[in-house]
Parts: sequence; structure tokens; C-alpha cells
Amino acid sequence: MVENLVSAPATTAWNLDLSHSELQFKVRHMMISTVTGEFKEFSVNAATEGDDFTTATVNLTANVASISTRNEQRDAHLRSDDFFAADQFPQLSFASTSMEKVDEENYKLHGNLTIRDITKPVTLEVEFGGLAVDPYGNLRAGFTLQGKINRKEFGLTWNAITEAGGVVVADDIKIIASVSLIKG
Repeated sequence: MVENLVSAPATTAWNLDLSHSELQFKVRHMMISTVTGEFKEFSVNAATEGDDFTTATVNLTANVASISTRNEQRDAHLRSDDFFAADQFPQLSFASTSMEKVDEENYKLHGNLTIRDITKPVTLEVEFGGLAVDPYGNLRAGFTLQGKINRKEFGLTWNAITEAGGVVVADDIKIIASVSLIKG
């Protein structure tokens, strides 16, 4: 008797190239302008079955103390108990639950975001930038991810009222990440 043996695709690890990646956020300030910030220290571990990104599992962690908005006073406030409480909750994390292909260049990445030990489901829009071999022979994959969260759902509740009755910090936070992953 001959058995049909179908081997499953090998698991492929994808490692973050931090020097060609960024993790940013944008928030309305006083309802008239936008502040952009970033986490300078973060890591991404991703795995796929072969090179099929619909099978991707993605785990991200960011060092909250590495937050930067190019204003040290504001950054210290963001690290304080009013916002991220970096001493008590030194990391934020994202763990994917599924990756859904929309078309050849776009995906939806579903997962759980944890900030201040509060975990909520989020969906990120993903644009696949493509695959390329770098000058050292490494296969790279590029992605841009975007999403939006309500900061208050994660315990980031501080705010102040302006003289005109507006708020200093909007509730909705845009998340933008640009990542370069190296196969292997």
C-alpha cells in the first residue's frame, strides 16, 4: 500500500531589521495640530508557512521608556502614571490572531494589543511593499501597517481642557508602522 505523504510547508522565520523600520503614533493636540511620536526600541518576531503571508503569526513588543515625541518634557509625561506608567508596565505588545488577504498588496492583521496590562482586539490595515534581495543575499519583505485605537480603552485617560473648552489630547490614536523583515 502506498501512502500519499503531503509535507507541510516549512516554517519560515522573519526577523525585524530595526534600522529600516519604525513604530509611530499620531494624536491630535488641542484639536488644531498633530503630534507624532515613536517607540525607538521595539522587536517583531514573525513566522509564516513557507512564504505565504496569510499564515503569518506576528508578535511585537515595544519598550515604553523608548517613547519619543522630540520633546523631553512631554516624553517624561507620557512615561508617567498619567499615561503609560512605564515603571510599572515597561512594555506594550501585539500578538496576531490571523492575517486576512484583501488583494495582492493588502491584508488585514487581526490581533490583541496590550497596553498597561489591558488587552483589546485590534485590526491593522497592512500594505505589502514586496520582496527584494538585498546586496548581502538576504530576502526582505516590506510592510506598512496602520490602525486606530481609543487610548482611554487602554487606561491612557489623562487630559486637560483648554480655555475654549477643547481637550488637549484627542482620544483616537493612529498607529503607523513601517517594517523591513529579513527571512531566516
